[in-house]
Amino acid sequence: MHDIIDTAVAAGSFKTLAAAVTAAGLVPTLKGDGPFTVFAPTDDAFAKLPAGTVDALLNDIPKLTAILTYHVVAGKVMAADVLTLDGKSATTVNGATIAISTKDGVKLNGSANVVTTDIECTNGVIHVIDSVILPPA
Repeated sequence: MHDIIDTAVAAGSFKTLAAAVTAAGLVPTLKGDGPFTVFAPTDDAFAKLPAGTVDALLNDIPKLTAILTYHVVAGKVMAADVLTLDGKSATTVNGATIAISTKDGVKLNGSANVVTTDIECTNGVIHVIDSVILPPA
């Protein structure tokens, strides 16, 4: 078993996320003790953003960091725990909250679907999502 960063890199479907985490200087944090729960957008999720968005974010590190830390919750929250949170919210490392719905699968903020759950890592867990979630403006 590997840490969150090494697990995501080995999966091969998080190249954009890995590049963004590296650019934001968050690799040491996500290789740290944790535990962390990461809602990890796939490369396809990043591709859904308007053209030029990823490049613009890579040039705006504070905004990029705010978005990336909005995908991380302190602690190790497994899928079985998430299923008990319908209608509730979770506070992210960013400080803002994400809304959780379990009515029709698990959705974050009404738009991002959790497509793969419980990828266990030495310092937490990854849940794969199909859209990038954005913190409130």
